[in-house]
Amino acid sequence: MAINYKNAGVDVDAGQREVELIKGIVKKTQSRDVLSSLGGFSGLFNLDLDGIKNPVLCSGTDGVGTKVILAHMLDKHDTIGIDCVAMCVNDILCQGAKPLFFLDYIATGKLIPEKMEEIVKGVAEGCIQSSASLIGGETAEMPGVYQEDQYDLAGFAVGVVDKDKIIDGSSIKEGDIVFGLSSNGIHSNGYSLVRKIVFDHCKLDLNEEIDELNCTLGEELLKPTRIYVKEILELLKTVDIKGMSHITGGGFYENIPRMIPDGLCAKLDASVIDTPEIFKLLKKWADLKDEDMYATFNMGVGFTLVVDQEDKEKVVDFFNKTDLKLYELGKVVAGEDKIDLSL
Repeated sequence: MAINYKNAGVDVDAGQREVELIKGIVKKTQSRDVLSSLGGFSGLFNLDLDGIKNPVLCSGTDGVGTKVILAHMLDKHDTIGIDCVAMCVNDILCQGAKPLFFLDYIATGKLIPEKMEEIVKGVAEGCIQSSASLIGGETAEMPGVYQEDQYDLAGFAVGVVDKDKIIDGSSIKEGDIVFGLSSNGIHSNGYSLVRKIVFDHCKLDLNEEIDELNCTLGEELLKPTRIYVKEILELLKTVDIKGMSHITGGGFYENIPRMIPDGLCAKLDASVIDTPEIFKLLKKWADLKDEDMYATFNMGVGFTLVVDQEDKEKVVDFFNKTDLKLYELGKVVAGEDKIDLSL
């Protein structure tokens, strides 16, 4: 048999079929500023700077970690793309940036167009939720690197913020209020520990109904990461947010200090958080310490923001009109540790 690219494991025709399947899905995410079409060598985006005096581009890239393994196991691929977008746009949001466009990268052992279509559906949904245009991406068929039924997913977001409105925490002072916004469960961090607890320690089945969760374990673990873009950008029209943190890998202890200036400390009370049942179960199943939980997971708070005491009621009133739970976590005080978390 003659050797060619296809029997070496790379099906170019399948790649073309994938492009045809996802063209309509991608188109739904695109604003009028997208000047290119899917399938070109690059994505073109018209930078409309109306109302922005000194534009600064803000970019972020991320993946979904080992959460993708659960998507493989459950053969459910239509939400993992939301996670990928969320991890990127929530990060650039912390600087006050409005997402403009997004690109994805999917690497797989064997390109199955219908599976790729499901993944891109999730990416497109994440882009719609964050008002970002999906302007391109790459699907790489890599036999020998990935098994046939495996894939990995990563993404890249670009946003814009006026230089005078960049949020970097520098204006945070003593007495400022620290708020937290509710998460949608585990989001996309800590899944290596989750899998060790669920599979190695407890020998649980993802299809098992868990009374406390009111759903199967798999359904809970695949809940997509919440995207905070629309609410925060709307709030910024009336409130001067001084600092923001996306609670991802490293939990409270790693992420909240990233927005706190030297010489100050976020003094927080975790007891005000309505902690989702999945975290309580993981803690019980593995007999984990509270400190380990808050150093790994978001524990029910996916995003935090700091505002002046005078803006407290504006923030409370705003989030009362949304489906996000708002937690007053504490205040900024003098101190060198940057976070003092009462558990």
